[in-house]
Amino acid sequence: MVALAWPLCLSAPSYAQVATQAPAANGTPIHAGVSYLLHSNVLGDDRQINVWLPPDYSRSDADYTVLYLLDGALDQDFHHIAGLAQLGSLSWTYGPLIVVGVQTVDRRAELTPQASDARYLRAFPQSGGAARFRRFLETEVLPFVEGRFRTGPRRALMGESLGGLFVVDTLLDQPSLFHDYVAISPSLWWDDRLPLHDVANRLRAANGTGRRLYLAMADEGGTMQQGVDLLRAALGESRTETIEWLYADRSSVATHSTIYHSSAEEALRWLYPAPPYDPGPTPWYMIPGAASPEAGDPP
Repeated sequence: MVALAWPLCLSAPSYAQVATQAPAANGTPIHAGVSYLLHSNVLGDDRQINVWLPPDYSRSDADYTVLYLLDGALDQDFHHIAGLAQLGSLSWTYGPLIVVGVQTVDRRAELTPQASDARYLRAFPQSGGAARFRRFLETEVLPFVEGRFRTGPRRALMGESLGGLFVVDTLLDQPSLFHDYVAISPSLWWDDRLPLHDVANRLRAANGTGRRLYLAMADEGGTMQQGVDLLRAALGESRTETIEWLYADRSSVATHSTIYHSSAEEALRWLYPAPPYDPGPTPWYMIPGAASPEAGDPP
């Protein structure tokens, strides 16, 4: 046994060396959009702005709805949301739209409104910059995008967790900035839910006529669910029916870590459904027992 094992041990390094010597291959970079570095006077630094265009953008003269994505850097959520836009273009079931990913650097500072509860001020001393970040979007990001691309009449804002909090805060404070709002597992526990205790009046004052909101929650429960429930109750009042909204309860199937992608897809399908696609007559091979066409005919 020892004599047999020795030659096998000797041959192992030689085999490994041969296996790793694969032929050289020339790879081609895969492009999933264009990344810009935008200097912000509002924020006092440079921010990554990533843009995905529909496949037919260069072949058409159409204008496109723009989805502005919070936490949209290349190492954040840009790729998987741009992938959903690509899926819509491939399946002809929703879209098309332009995706603009906007980088956040300090999410707790940039996506939270000013707190009034002393506990939150102590726990999150850098928070409260939502109004400033919204001004960055309004005065710098939107003009940057709309001055370079064929943008249509509708804008959407999407975010998850603290990004979802920012989405709801924007709808309540400045609804005219966007037309469609997507808030996925929004962190409405913020400031002990105090801003939501008067949310019905805030919605009426905001005048969100023509606005749409997609709202989804996972299994977080607690003050996070309570905050969402306060918002839903206010949206359900007759005097706030100017906002069209859809609530997706994902508490039995999703966690805070797994809800984003599938809910974002559902939001896009609800907001931007494409006309039904007509595939034409059913092909013979999809009909049980059907005869094949004559030789030379197309399948």
